[in-house]
Amino acid sequence: MFNWLASVTRSFGPAWAGLWWALKTQRNLQAHAIASGLVVVFGVGLKIETWEWCAVVLAAGLVWAAELLNTAIEALADRVTKEREEPIRRVKDAAAAGVLVAALAALALGMIVFLPKLWGLI
Repeated sequence: MFNWLASVTRSFGPAWAGLWWALKTQRNLQAHAIASGLVVVFGVGLKIETWEWCAVVLAAGLVWAAELLNTAIEALADRVTKEREEPIRRVKDAAAAGVLVAALAALALGMIVFLPKLWGLI
């Protein structure tokens, strides 16, 4: 049991290392971190409901996951070639599009959750 737990715990090391590397080096992920922080501040300030927190956390997590996967794909593609070859460009563009779709969905969700509460304050 303890060996299993130790091996599972050790397996998180590379994941944390990847997250910290991406946060330190990727401007877009830093922007998502700031946006996530603002969402938490607004969520607390506007006293959003539990179900709204669930939706907001899932949406933010989706954006973070998409951005991290995009970062990994770009790093791997750059390792293969720095040339702007058509197949590599298409892969990178598709990965970036995944982030865009996730971010737009999160923005729509944020508007659904936060705009009625903000209008109620006016």
